[in-house]
Amino acid sequence: MLNDFEHDSIFTPEQVLENRGRVAIFIDGSNLFYAAMQLGMEIDYTKLLCRLTAGSRLLRSFFYTGVDRTNEKQQGFLLWMRRNGYRVIAKDLVQLPDGSKKANLDVEIAVDMMALVGAYDTAILVSGDGDLAYAVDAVSYRGVRVEVVSLRSMTSDSLINVADRYIDLENIKEEIQKNPRHHPYTYRPLSGVGGSPVIEDKPSK
Repeated sequence: MLNDFEHDSIFTPEQVLENRGRVAIFIDGSNLFYAAMQLGMEIDYTKLLCRLTAGSRLLRSFFYTGVDRTNEKQQGFLLWMRRNGYRVIAKDLVQLPDGSKKANLDVEIAVDMMALVGAYDTAILVSGDGDLAYAVDAVSYRGVRVEVVSLRSMTSDSLINVADRYIDLENIKEEIQKNPRHHPYTYRPLSGVGGSPVIEDKPSK
């Protein structure tokens, strides 16, 4: 039955994806970092932006991250991001009782997704956080097509279930990973899993 359905389809999957309209990208920086760490790779953010946009008309690409404003290296990375196609939404880190630092930006992501409805046709959410499922469902009912991009082992089923399309980061790893010495900054966590990333210089070779 599946083969018959595919044979009788009016549009191929490629043609459907080409009709994405205006695209808005929402990236959970911390979630993406830990996914990349699980894959043993570093993200090339220029390649990532090109891969996610995939030739569609880009409205804006948002990058959400916790920050330590005294960390000059992190500020350098965020400045690079702002000058290379990303709108950075930063939130000060809060120190938790266990000594780790964290900044939760789920609310900011959800609010921006809702506030911009009507300005974009397809939302690309780079996160596996199930807390965002309600926001995804809400914008879907407003006529937005939602694609979720994340590592399967770190992605909530509730988020996948409300998305129109799911892309496993592992399947596009080769397209978005950084080449050696391509970029002067690297991402690493402040302390423990769950903390927000900071940026440090790589030693030059």
